[in-house]
This record gives sequence, structure tokens and C-alpha cells, in this order.
Amino acid sequence: MFSADTLLPLLRQTWGFDAFLPSQAEAIDAIVAGRDTLVVMPTGGGKSLTYQLPALALPGTAIVVSPLLALMKDQVDALTHAGVSAATLNSTTSAESRAQIVRRYETGELKLLYVSPEGLATGRLQDVLRLGRVSFIAVDEAHCISQWGHEYRSDYRNLALMRDLFPDAAMHAFTATATPRVREDIALSLRMADPVRVVGSFHRPNLTYRAVQRTNLTQQLQELIARHPGDAGIVYAIRRKDVEEIAAALAKVGVRALPYHAGMTPEVRQRHQEAFSSEAIDVIVATIAFGMGIDRSNVRFVAHAGLPRSIENYQQEAGRAGRDRLPAECVLFHSAQDLIAWRNILGELVGEVGQAAERRLQEVQRFAVNLACRHRYLVEYFGEPFAASESGCSACDVCLGECTESPDSATLAKKLLSAVVRVEQRFGAHYVADVLRGAKREKIEQFGHDRLSTFGLMKEFESHDIVSWLDQLLGQGFLDRGPMNTLVLTREGWHALRGERPVRLSVPRGKPARRTKAGRGGSGADVAAPGSATHAIDDTVSAALFDALRLWRRETARLEKVAPFVVFSDAVLMGLIARRPLTLQALRACPGIGDRRLELYGDALLGIFRALPPEARGGVEALPDPRHVTPPPEAASAGGAGPSEGDAGVNDGGMNDAGVSDAGVNDARVASATLQTAFAAFDLGCSISDVMVMTTRARSTVERYFHDWVEDRRPTSASPWLEERELARVETAIQLVGRDRLKPLHEHLALEEPLDYAMIRLALRVIDARKKVAAAA
Repeated sequence: MFSADTLLPLLRQTWGFDAFLPSQAEAIDAIVAGRDTLVVMPTGGGKSLTYQLPALALPGTAIVVSPLLALMKDQVDALTHAGVSAATLNSTTSAESRAQIVRRYETGELKLLYVSPEGLATGRLQDVLRLGRVSFIAVDEAHCISQWGHEYRSDYRNLALMRDLFPDAAMHAFTATATPRVREDIALSLRMADPVRVVGSFHRPNLTYRAVQRTNLTQQLQELIARHPGDAGIVYAIRRKDVEEIAAALAKVGVRALPYHAGMTPEVRQRHQEAFSSEAIDVIVATIAFGMGIDRSNVRFVAHAGLPRSIENYQQEAGRAGRDRLPAECVLFHSAQDLIAWRNILGELVGEVGQAAERRLQEVQRFAVNLACRHRYLVEYFGEPFAASESGCSACDVCLGECTESPDSATLAKKLLSAVVRVEQRFGAHYVADVLRGAKREKIEQFGHDRLSTFGLMKEFESHDIVSWLDQLLGQGFLDRGPMNTLVLTREGWHALRGERPVRLSVPRGKPARRTKAGRGGSGADVAAPGSATHAIDDTVSAALFDALRLWRRETARLEKVAPFVVFSDAVLMGLIARRPLTLQALRACPGIGDRRLELYGDALLGIFRALPPEARGGVEALPDPRHVTPPPEAASAGGAGPSEGDAGVNDGGMNDAGVSDAGVNDARVASATLQTAFAAFDLGCSISDVMVMTTRARSTVERYFHDWVEDRRPTSASPWLEERELARVETAIQLVGRDRLKPLHEHLALEEPLDYAMIRLALRVIDARKKVAAAA
């Protein structure tokens, strides 16, 4: 009988990792047990692994339904590079390749076979699938099944026929975004039998969210791109015309950018997509048609040049940034005109579907204009409680203090609402702004609005400021849209006009810090902007080594005709830089280096590291093993990584005083860019010494990061930091001296072999987790 724990050696062998990300083990346990499973994990949460690993272990071939050909190719390439037998059958497969794939499927050689929903509708593919043994069926991007989802595709509704073809095969659905209603629709449509529902956290602490009034878009995008020199980014626009104009404007100012939309020929789209995937260009400007088929993990920023269609769309599109769990930035540039554009596009939708589309638009507008923590807004929208410190998430413009509440909100609101009433609620936001600014326009004079008491009442403000405040009043429900996108007061708006309702209006304050190229390896005087991936390698040697590894990766990918991220992710490269291995054994121990990649790239990587000057190579390997080092005195003090001697630091109940799981308590601290890098490194299995090099922080600081990571992730395995015998030593010590205080435990363990405070805390957490699992069983 398989379980997630028993598959850990296979995980290490194939992908080079020693532990699972949050929720992965739960999903894998359900899949290998043969239960129908509905898995909802945010982009970057590792949901693909939850079906790929069981597919290796179980007899037969897993059938994976995937919506886009590019996504299938990237995933099959990545699996092949990991030594996994995988293939895809789709409309582009040649007759010769198709015959070979079918033979491999019949003989059971294939462990994963990727197909499209359209292909499954044909009897020809169904006949092929009957020839082999199916281990289970995995439906990727499963939100496409639901008519309530944001990317509904009718072909997905027919996937239930797989139940009839393979009644004994379990059905598993995977998506990065789904509201509770969409989840239920997925389960019903696939005829799932009492499915296990695994819903990961929608909180993406490595992302910094910003929502900004759109003014000079080209300049605003330039400022964003300047914060991420040499990094990859995606810019989303509403219309094809916008895509072309934005891409041309960026290219004119020297940005390597290309457009992507459905109006292009398939050949041009493919060429532009490959240019982005292969790192030939830095920025792709696209409609929402782009992205679902892109598996590139090192996108450092995502910008929306207008409001997305819904919160679900935004969560998935913005979530394409930072999929490697390193810091990234998401900026939403918005305007009142966006709602008009979307209503024109969606105008044909009627009835309940049209009403649902309108509700989604209003919801995303509220997200853009509200003065609320943006992480909290997104997380709670999907029905998940959000825990943050009193200072907020520290990873959005609201909590970072970049937009603050105007002290004159009530007065501003009365002037704005009064102007709407004075023009008889017959005009839009820009006209109202012109009246308030006292603009000399023929239309204003024609209607006599230049004689109103509100004419010129706000002439000291810019037009975009006034429009922004009107957008905020719309988002907060004080205004609504009338015919032809006119502004009308709601009941709450009339109350606010009379001063009977509190109103909060934001004003922008300051801009995010800019990070220049020199900040990656220069004097260190530059400020790293939130979302910068290279902030953690700011010494000259590491920065140069990162560039060298990326160049080697790009050339290797070019020769193998795959995307660079298929070879290695940025996160794995940073782990290699931290350790700088000089032997195959040391390289094999690095996170992300499985057996097949070691065979493919081991000699080349060692050649790069061995070429370093002696003073720059093998720095981490020379450090002592962190598991057997007694921490300095400050590490065991209240301000260090270890707790005070009177606090064992583990809450057996796992709940705080409010009855909320502690798993999200550290989310606010995770928002720190350095801490984000540390968390990503620990997720990969890096040691404390590794992270010291990656973050250039002292041991006591990194041990504190490790403590925060343990409390946030709640690992059920101590590997690779502790061996089972060391866990057994801690359990024995607990029986002898108790666990109320760490100091007696530390001193008792030191009688045989020292174990530092960080590792003792990890052991306590793992021991507690195992007890809970045993009790539940």
C-alpha cells in the first residue's frame, strides 16, 4: 500500500526533493488510495506533482486531460528530463510518432499520457485508450468544466464519458482557482463518488499586489519593468488593439516585448510564445488567451493594463508570477473605462449568465479601489480565513502605505456626489471630472453646467485623481452605472451625500523602490524592490554565477529544443549557487537534482563550479553540518532563533485563541522579500547554511527564518534536516526530561551528540504531526 511518505524516495530520485509542499501529501494519499479527488491549489503550489508522482508508483498509465497543446509539450518535456516515461497524443502528433506512442501505451511503458478534451470526444482516441491499462484519470484546469467558472469550455462537459469507458479508474480534478460553487459543479459534472477535497491556501505571500489608477500607461509600465531588469514579465490587456499598441510602445522605448492574441495566425502566436518561453524576449503583452499554456516558472512580474474579467481571472493570471515561490510583483492598472470596455464585449450575455458576469466585474472593481489588504481580499473571496499581523500583510500597496486614506474623504465625497446630482445623473465619470475641474468645454457650456455651484469646485486636482475617487465610490457602492455608463447615486450614496455614512477615499503616496542592474552585484546601495528575484544574490560572485548558469541553461535548452525552465528553475539554480558543489555526490544532494538530471547535466554543472577561483568555490560545503552545531548564545535568547528556555515553542493544539489554525499566522512575516527567499529555499530542502549564503544573513537570523517556516509549513517529515535516529533521540529525551522547556532537552541531547535549538523545534513539530496522523488512523 502506497502513501505519500512511502513515495518520498521516488520523489528524491526523480525530482530531487526530500519533502512535499503544503497539501501535496494529502492529495497524493487520496490518489494512491484510489479515491476520487478534487484538488484546488494556487499556481505554484505544485498540483501537477500530486498526480505525476502517483502515476509513477501505480500500475498502468495515467490519462491526463490538458486544455492546451503548449502546456502538454512543456509538461512532457519536463517529465522526460526527469526520467519519466510520458507522451502526448493530439492533433499535431505525426502518424509515425502516434504509432510509437500507442505501442508504448499498449505495453504499459508509458506512465502518463496527455490528451486534449477535444481529442477525447473522438471515437478514434477512445479506441486507443481501451488498448491499455488506465491507472487513473487526471483532469487539469478543471475549472473549465463549470459554466460558473471563468474559462468555461464546452468540451470539458463531456469528460464524464471517461467514467463509462473506465469505470474502475478513479477520477481526479485539478485547478488553481475555483470558488465553492465551481468546485461543486466540477464534482457533479465528473460524476465523482464522494471525492476527497484538498483545498490549498490561496495566499501567495511571495507576491506583492498593487492596484494603481491608470494614467500614462507606457510610463507606468516602464517604471514597473525597471524594477525588474532582465526579468520576465507578462502584461495583460483587455482588447487585441490594446495588446498591439502596448507592445509597440514598449518596443519603441527599448523593451524586448512582443504581442500575443487570438487575432494572430497560429504560426505567429507560436513563434511569439516560444520567444517568451525560450527567454529570447523579456515581456509578452497578451489578452487572456495567453498564459494557461505557459509553464514558465520564473515570471517576476505580471501587469494588468486594465481590469480583468473577474477575481477568478485575476487570481489565475496574476498567479503566473512567482511560480517558483520566489518574490514577484503583480500590478493592476485600472480606469473607469475598463468596465465600459468589458460591458461592450460581454453585451451579448443575457439572463443569469449575464448577471453573473456583471457581478464578477463589480467584484473585481471593488478589489481595485478598496482600501483593504489585497491579500486578505483575494484569500477571503475564495472562502479561506486570512490571518495577518496588525500591520497587515506587508506585501500589498495598502499595507505598505503606498496608498493612504484622505483625511478629507467625507468632504471630497460630498463634492463628487453633489456634482453627479447637479448634472442630473446623466453623464459619465470624465464629464463629471471636467465639470469639477472647471474645464472650458463646449458641451459643458451647452448644457449650462458651467453655471453650476460645483463647476470648478475641485480645480486644484488632476482629472485622473477625480476619476479615481469616482471609481472608488462606485466600488464602495455609493454610485452605480446607469444607461450609457452614466453615474447615478445609490441609496447609500444619498446617505453619504447627507453625511450619514462614512466614506474612505485613498490618495496615492510614493512609488515602489527601483532596483537597477547594479543592485544585483554592485555596491549594494540600490534598494531591492518587493518582488525582485535577484535580491538574494547581491554579492558579486553569486550574481555573476547566476548569470553564467542562466546562460548555460539557455544554451542547453536551445540545443535540446525545450524551454529553459524545463532544464532547471531559477530556484534550483539559486540552490546550486548556495552550495557550489564540486563533486557528483555533493551535486546529487542539492535540491532539485534528481537521478536523470544528474546524468544529463552533472558534468557540465561541476565544470562551471570547478572553474571558480579557489576563494569563491565550495564555500558552503566547508561549513559544518547545521544539525550538529550548538547555536551561539543569542540564538537561544528571546531575540534569536531558539526560544527562551521556558518555552518549548510548540502548540499541541494547532489552534490559536480565536480557534483559527496557526498555519497562516506567519503570513505577514513571509511577505519580507528575504524571508520569502528563505521559505522557498527551505521548501526545496536547503540547509540553514545554504540559506545563510542565499540571503547573506547571520545564522541566528536564518534559524529564526527556519523556525517561522516550520510553524507555517507544519512539516510531517524532518528529512533532509534530521535523520530518523535523531528523531528517536529527541523522543527518548522527552520521556526523560519532558518538553516544557527546550534547555533541558538541549543539554540532555548534548551528552551524546549536540543538536541545535532549530532542529529540536523541528523534531517536536514532526513528532506532534505524526501523533495526529496516528490518532486519525
